[in-house]
Amino acid sequence: MTRTFKKHLIWPAVAAVGVLSLSACSGDGGDSTSTTSSGKGGQPSATAAAANGDLAIPVDADEETKKKYIEENTIAACMRAEGFTYTPHVAPEDSGAANPVDGEDYASAKKYRQKYGYGLWARVVYRNDPKLNDDGPPNPDSAYLHALPMSQQLAWKAALAGETGNGGCSKKGREKAYGPDKSKAEVEKQAAEERERYLANQQALNGDSQLVALAQSYASCLTKEGINVTTTQPTSIGEMVKFQVGNQQPANPESVGAAQARTKLNQEIGLALKDLACGKDFRAAYFPKYAKHPFEGITG
Repeated sequence: MTRTFKKHLIWPAVAAVGVLSLSACSGDGGDSTSTTSSGKGGQPSATAAAANGDLAIPVDADEETKKKYIEENTIAACMRAEGFTYTPHVAPEDSGAANPVDGEDYASAKKYRQKYGYGLWARVVYRNDPKLNDDGPPNPDSAYLHALPMSQQLAWKAALAGETGNGGCSKKGREKAYGPDKSKAEVEKQAAEERERYLANQQALNGDSQLVALAQSYASCLTKEGINVTTTQPTSIGEMVKFQVGNQQPANPESVGAAQARTKLNQEIGLALKDLACGKDFRAAYFPKYAKHPFEGITG
């Protein structure tokens, strides 16, 4: 079980490493600042940045956030040099608040589940509810791209990602902000280190005697409620019922009629509330320990 459940990765895959020519991606585009005077070294000021569509870096931004702005502005400059529009955008920082469905905050999770269950069938019943939108902010260039003929859409994507997906303006922006890409050996080493951390954190949670005992009590409660228990691992049991509901959905839930979708949602709400109640003590102990041993993993 993890704090957020949008990603379920055992460990990062090793990225392919390629070297592509970026000579066509001219232009500066990376170092606009939040001041109104001319930047150092001839870099554009915030006023100039606003004129060409670049983002002004907030004065209170930390170093990591500044890198995101530099990356986006560099991509935009590179795409302009290729003859395309690209709107730089930096997503807002995660607030760090608990996912309302995961049960870390029992009260907010109960309120959420009373209406949405796990948020699965609710997407069919409440199609435009913003609380169910986990796709992030929309692409600001969607309208522009859709107005282009298909050949130009493909050319835009090729300019952004490179012909093989490993270069182009995205790489130029990334390297401007973070330095040259790691070599294949460095990427593999990093992946191996992350895999070791993942396994160590997973074992720390699954081997915790308190969590093991609470997971067993959690499972017993679910069984009494008539819910099938397929795992008692502390890192898995918290999302087990949610995944069971998800696995029972058809490939295209949108094709289900409104009345049937509402019935399915009511059933999901019942299961979600029973799951939440049964796992209350377990989750109260799990999440503080998870904070010390975080990982993104396949659960349930």
